[in-house]
Amino acid sequence: MDVRDKIYINGEWVASSSSNILEVFDSTTEEVMATVPEGTADDVDRAVKAAAAAFPGWAATAVNERAKFMTRIGEGLAARMEEIGEIVSHEVGMPKGLSVPIQAGLPAGAFTDLAAHLDEFPFEEIIGNSLVIREPMGVVGAITPWNYPLYQIALKVAPALAVGCTVVLKPSEVAPINAFILAEVIDEIGLPAGVFNLVTGVGPVVGEAIAEHPLVDVVSFTGSTRAGKRVMQVGAETVKRVNLELGGKSANIILDDADFATAVPSGVFACFLNSGQTCSALTRMIVPRSRLAEVEELAAGTAAAFPPGDPFADGTGIGPLVSAPQRDRVRGYINKGIEEGAKLIAGGPDAPEGLETGYFVQPTIFSEVTREMTIANEEIFGPVLSIIPVDSEDEAIEIANDSVYGLAGGVWAGEASHAEEVARKLRTGQVDINGGAFNPSAPFGGYKQSGNGRERGKFGLDEFLETKSLQR
Repeated sequence: MDVRDKIYINGEWVASSSSNILEVFDSTTEEVMATVPEGTADDVDRAVKAAAAAFPGWAATAVNERAKFMTRIGEGLAARMEEIGEIVSHEVGMPKGLSVPIQAGLPAGAFTDLAAHLDEFPFEEIIGNSLVIREPMGVVGAITPWNYPLYQIALKVAPALAVGCTVVLKPSEVAPINAFILAEVIDEIGLPAGVFNLVTGVGPVVGEAIAEHPLVDVVSFTGSTRAGKRVMQVGAETVKRVNLELGGKSANIILDDADFATAVPSGVFACFLNSGQTCSALTRMIVPRSRLAEVEELAAGTAAAFPPGDPFADGTGIGPLVSAPQRDRVRGYINKGIEEGAKLIAGGPDAPEGLETGYFVQPTIFSEVTREMTIANEEIFGPVLSIIPVDSEDEAIEIANDSVYGLAGGVWAGEASHAEEVARKLRTGQVDINGGAFNPSAPFGGYKQSGNGRERGKFGLDEFLETKSLQR
């Protein structure tokens, strides 16, 4: 049992104004693995005031000095990668072999990479007779999710601190322990008091208090579209900047001349990574109707290579989901797919054999899914793939764009130029062409109800900057 009884405000570990606690559950054993304080609006007020007081000094700190702090934070996280990976595997369920490089490695890299490129960013430039200055916005309220918990934190905290903002962080109450490690690293390297603050708690209390606080200049939120709408509504009362990275229902178009033996297994993996708990997961596979039988065989065979199991055991292809409510929600969608007439070719709603304990769901694939079905439209956030057959390339593009979301996508074709031509027609923030590799420096964000703004690399810096022009 990991008992965390303090929050981090103004450079100190302090007690919450409430004695209530929140339990954190191990996704594999269903046992309580940790407790954290259930923070309050008063805690948020203390943290925000500390951040506001620290802002002038931090904003005035030289860029190269801020870069040194970013490097030291990244190095501190890198030194604890094994520990972070193990904690996130317990919290979220990702197999540890993936969790260490993804859930721990990417956050460390987010800090060190920004530090390496910070001196290249154009904080000032001459345009005609004007000096255009990009200045830090002020106090950032960061509200983050549980699926990639520390990485989503890093994508907000690193650029905010790098440009000179101060931060109040509310991590997900479902997977918060990794955030305490970040706070420990920050405390150890001696970041000035008040520059970074951590308040744990639930969204309707701590999250709302952050979004509505008049001294918070910008809220950066990652989570569900429903919750993001609420953050935007609350933030509008003080006309603060609200950056949103929300849900997705991303399409993966496999054209007739693609390499199906590569494209289909790759597409299944792009759906099932992290047990499908990925906002940019490619959950709709759009394929030529004439190749449907081949696609079904390849997809079902790939699903069989994802055996559910203990995330710490060798050979586990997919771990549990994060919580009992999430498990039940995903199983409900699987039942809905069956009820609406989709063809089940792998998995199903029952617990995987021998895994009655733990938040496990069978990796599930439906075929002959139509665009009207619930599973083709709503974000499931679990290992559930919908295969949608089409009769033409134009129909594939139309269906891909027929969504309230627009976060990610994929296109496979015999010629990369053809795939790029189709990708340009998709209304979505990023598209992988023929399985293009993940690029942590490329912008990440969506169209439509997938949110606004962009994270990662130099693009994430703009989210926390105001622009001023001086005419001379």
